[in-house]
Amino acid sequence: MISPSLTQLLQLNSRSSLFLSPKRGVLPDGCLKFRKSWKHSMSVSLKPIIRDGILRINGVEALTRVPENVIVTPSLNGSVFLGAVSPERSCRHIFKLGLLQNYRLLCLFRFKIFWMIPRVGNSGSDIPVETQMLLLEGREESYADETSNEVSNRPECYILFLPVLDGQFRSSLQGNSANELEFCIESGDPAVASSQFLETVFVNYGDNPFDLMKESMKILEKHKGTFSHRETKKLPGMLDWFGWCTWDAFYFEVNPQGIKDGLMSLSEGGTPAKFLIIDDGWQDTQNEFQKEGEPFIEGSQFGARLVSIKENNKFRKTANANTNEGPEDFKSFIMSIKSTFGLKYVYLWHALMGYWGGLLPNAPGTQKYNSKLVYPVQSPGTLTNERDLSMDSMEKYGVGAIDPSKIFEFYNDLHSYLASQNVDGVKVDVQNITETLGAGLGGRVTLTQQHHQALEKSIARNFLDNHIICCMAHSTDSVYSSKRSAVTRASDDYMPRNQLSQTLHVAAVAFNSIFLGEITVPDWDMFYSHHYSAEFHAAARAVGGCGIYVSDKPGQHDFNILKRLVLPNGSVLRARYPGRPTRDCLFRDPVMDGKSLLKIWNLNTFSGIIGIFNCQGAGTWPCLDIVKNESSSKPSCHEGHVSPVDVEYLEEVAGGNWTGDCAVFSFNTAVATQSKGMVHSKKL
Repeated sequence: MISPSLTQLLQLNSRSSLFLSPKRGVLPDGCLKFRKSWKHSMSVSLKPIIRDGILRINGVEALTRVPENVIVTPSLNGSVFLGAVSPERSCRHIFKLGLLQNYRLLCLFRFKIFWMIPRVGNSGSDIPVETQMLLLEGREESYADETSNEVSNRPECYILFLPVLDGQFRSSLQGNSANELEFCIESGDPAVASSQFLETVFVNYGDNPFDLMKESMKILEKHKGTFSHRETKKLPGMLDWFGWCTWDAFYFEVNPQGIKDGLMSLSEGGTPAKFLIIDDGWQDTQNEFQKEGEPFIEGSQFGARLVSIKENNKFRKTANANTNEGPEDFKSFIMSIKSTFGLKYVYLWHALMGYWGGLLPNAPGTQKYNSKLVYPVQSPGTLTNERDLSMDSMEKYGVGAIDPSKIFEFYNDLHSYLASQNVDGVKVDVQNITETLGAGLGGRVTLTQQHHQALEKSIARNFLDNHIICCMAHSTDSVYSSKRSAVTRASDDYMPRNQLSQTLHVAAVAFNSIFLGEITVPDWDMFYSHHYSAEFHAAARAVGGCGIYVSDKPGQHDFNILKRLVLPNGSVLRARYPGRPTRDCLFRDPVMDGKSLLKIWNLNTFSGIIGIFNCQGAGTWPCLDIVKNESSSKPSCHEGHVSPVDVEYLEEVAGGNWTGDCAVFSFNTAVATQSKGMVHSKKL
């Protein structure tokens, strides 16, 4: 049973991690047959067809009342593309696909322009605007009974809908009040219009949701050619080393001495950072909307513009001429902290447009890039959901957008300069901004792909080992344009001062990783080690298969937590795959249904691992038209079951002589128990 108090609700690291170690021997025939019955995606079955207004997927009625203008185009391995035709040409269409009801479903949708969260439901009306992944369980009644110790029959089929890029157009899914599934397709440029769309929504099916996602992404990778699967990408070395980010430690006030103080305190505590992100605050910018000495205007920080590719006065020799402690120059500072603290990797932050407000037009240091002040225009879809302060501010103050013909030159100049200063890589933020700037430039997809191609070309030229973290990049314009980038932030920011966001952060990353984890390694963001939610976040990263880094203020650390994650040499034991919800959690709401626990599975080198989290009662998902009463907002006790069958692909670490039995080890209690067979479950 998971404890009810808020502190205990958030401190689940040692209570909630289970290591499942396979016991070796002869595998019984019955066990082998059981695993094969549901562990692999279907490869031989009926092709999806529309007949009598019904879309059938592997014989299952997925959609009814399908309009006559919907088109089916066959793809590989029984998958198809759905599209539609209209009598009129336009840069934006909304087409109905058919009636969807009586299915358990999982959506991943953009609740803000930059970020996705999950939503579960059972009909078309539960599907939000800007849905980018829709997964259906093919048989509603086939799920595990939470009150039983036995695992019920697995569903026969999962059905996956992925709205994709179709030429210069980008699509998304949404439902309406009549339970109809619709797709929206738009170019973002009035001059880019069409009336016919043939390959807009990819549909596939299988009996293993994780195999299904992987297979589908590999089909799309080959067919579309605009992105690459995670398995084909070079992973940057920083993923396997403990890191520290300056953002929540200093925010915009980052400075050389503060950086040295933070690195020193982590090193002295026995968890040395080997990876550093110098976040926002190091660049040379100008903000005409916020004058020194005047009251702060919320949002004005996003109006600042870049005036030079070099560092600002805090990191320059002239600013430290009268002190003995300041760096001689930026390069000497980077070299000094690397040699003093044994840093392996130093990354610097910048926005896709250079800075939040882009480049300052005609500034001496940036005029060669021909930037032009433009005012972003958001899609009606993103405006339907939650507004974002940074985006609204950029709409108000404008963005100094780089001339498309100068994009690579800008990135190459910036990155080559940073490389000359001994910087190893970059974190590139605000990436979805391009979807709002495509008018007159060929549209959102064209502009996004131009920026991504230039960015990745510059990274390959200037930094070894693909050293880039992508951020604020959840739109499929960006996701399906990722050819080389291998790490992407998987959620909205970690917000240490927002008590209600802690559980939502972990749940959102786990669910988003189902989709994002096929294209990149999901980045779980930084966290504070000295915080009431620290164990909760630490446990999530232990099972997340991600890089691990904190943003502690200098001297404010909990080394009891950090030493569970970080080895004395500064390395971390990263799990094998992106951490994702277990199969029995996929269609349940672990944040707001008042009963479900979140279980996240992964594999280590010799064992499986499950993290169990009580996310109930601490927060509320955005974009829901409900009012929670006071009692439903309180943390509460919940029960559940855990079984070796919850860990996908456990056979990969078990070896050929595995009997199917497992030893289950609880991290906090240090108690090991034996599990007889894969389907044995244990009450929590």
